[in-house]
Amino acid sequence: MNYLLTKFFGNSRKALFLSKTKTMSYYPLTSIPDYYSIDALLTEEHKLIRDSVRNWVESFVMPQIDEAAQNHTDIPGLMKELGNIGALGPYIPEEYGGPGLDQISYGLIMQELERGDSAVRSAASVQSSLVMFPIFEYGSEEQKRKYLPKLASGDMIGCFGLTEPNHGSDPSSMESKFTDQGDHYLLNGAKMWITNSPVADIAVVWAKGEDGKVRGMILERGMEGFTTPTTHNKWSLRASKTGELVFNNVKVPKENLLPNIEGLKGPLSCLNSARYGISWGVIGAAIDCYCTAVQYTKERKQFGKPIASFQLQQKKLAEFLTEITKSQLLCLQLGMLKNAHKASPAQISMAKRNNVKMAIDIARESRQMLGGMGIMGEFPMMRHAANLESVITYEGTHDIHLLITGMDITGINAFG
Repeated sequence: MNYLLTKFFGNSRKALFLSKTKTMSYYPLTSIPDYYSIDALLTEEHKLIRDSVRNWVESFVMPQIDEAAQNHTDIPGLMKELGNIGALGPYIPEEYGGPGLDQISYGLIMQELERGDSAVRSAASVQSSLVMFPIFEYGSEEQKRKYLPKLASGDMIGCFGLTEPNHGSDPSSMESKFTDQGDHYLLNGAKMWITNSPVADIAVVWAKGEDGKVRGMILERGMEGFTTPTTHNKWSLRASKTGELVFNNVKVPKENLLPNIEGLKGPLSCLNSARYGISWGVIGAAIDCYCTAVQYTKERKQFGKPIASFQLQQKKLAEFLTEITKSQLLCLQLGMLKNAHKASPAQISMAKRNNVKMAIDIARESRQMLGGMGIMGEFPMMRHAANLESVITYEGTHDIHLLITGMDITGINAFG
């Protein structure tokens, strides 16, 4: 029992359980709900990738995530570790340092990472979908070969600058601007709520040129006038570094402009890739909460019997499993569409909105099932619920995704 407790719960969880519930026999939460035999639709490679990342999360992330979240610190060496397991830019071709996997593999990786913590998935998601994706899709050959291999290995950390202090859901009104100075561009403005900005080596930044068109450019740490202040006092994503990007007359070499894209299509396509990964990732958070609730209710006794024997507890567990299964099926079909290059932005928005709401509801409700124990750091519910408050907001808010679907249904833009 001690080995099993230590393997899943880590030393702090083991100590808590041995002191408070000596008769309980907990085991690692390695079983992923598969109520509709979805595994039968996956390839052997898919399952091998998923299981490998799952094992890494349980051995590397789980033992230290609670302490990192409690202390508002990131996990040391995280990006290098993510690079080692192929979780950075999984769909980037091998010639540029990636493993060249398909979109379902990418989704499964995100699911397992977020089962550990949203901050871990966010780090991989930003690097993959918001930094590597635009460089691969819209960058020059020189930019691809300069940046992608180092980003894939985790030797270089990237961030993505779109959201501004005055403009979140309306990126077309961005105020960051650059002017052509002959042999370089001069960039001014600011971005905020930027994952990894305090530790990033490069930033893919979107700004308006003198013609009013949005362009992407790559900034490197050390450029004069480019600073990355840290955002403090977060109640969410506490195991992740968040900050700002501030541009004060930054001289950007012309070769750092992404040459093959202009307009909002560039940053929005990056967001579509990130939203797709999120739709898979949050299933992992929901699964972690669900599995913990199943175990706890089977072992916790009140009124002389396990609380899992009570109707209300069974109702909640049945609803959790139903919603997780629906989300799994939604993501699998979306992944197939992505592989065939047929997934629309509206379809991705539907999955992101549905699945994040599913996950945050399960995190909140499962927290209640554990009573007072549910607020303890030794259990994942409160941490997942707090993280998901960010996830339901970033990469398009819950309501914005509803309007994207509504516009797709009616053909009428209800944004303004």
